[in-house]
Amino acid sequence: MIDTDRTAPVTAVLDSLAEAWARGDADSYGAHFTEDATYVTFVGTRYQGRQDITDSHRSLFAKFLKGTRLAHEVLDVRFLGPDAAVLTSRGDTVKGNRPKALTKVQTYTLVRQDGRWLVAAFHNTQRKSLMERISFAFAPDTRPKAAR
Repeated sequence: MIDTDRTAPVTAVLDSLAEAWARGDADSYGAHFTEDATYVTFVGTRYQGRQDITDSHRSLFAKFLKGTRLAHEVLDVRFLGPDAAVLTSRGDTVKGNRPKALTKVQTYTLVRQDGRWLVAAFHNTQRKSLMERISFAFAPDTRPKAAR
């Protein structure tokens, strides 16, 4: 169970990222990342630093991701100390209604700097649920303990 009193400032970062995304505001989106943040997309593209993340999203919001928004669901928040947290979520980029199943799993490493939570590292992975089911069927011990 997630302690919402403690995690609210961390999870609010995702909501704010989604709001900036929906506006197509690359500068606001990028402002949620540390100066030296690492950002890995589901296709494996790696961006390094706030400016690289901002610039790439400026182009993406003008072309491929124009008119989209983010849908997300927080799975877990784990604190590594008072100023560091790892957040895992399911998410997706959507146009129109939220999909029934969010197809990506995301990991955010957040740090608190000057009282503000920022993303220091982000990794986005496309979930392959069919491959998961096949793996679990042939090797049941590969199923995560929480899903048993």
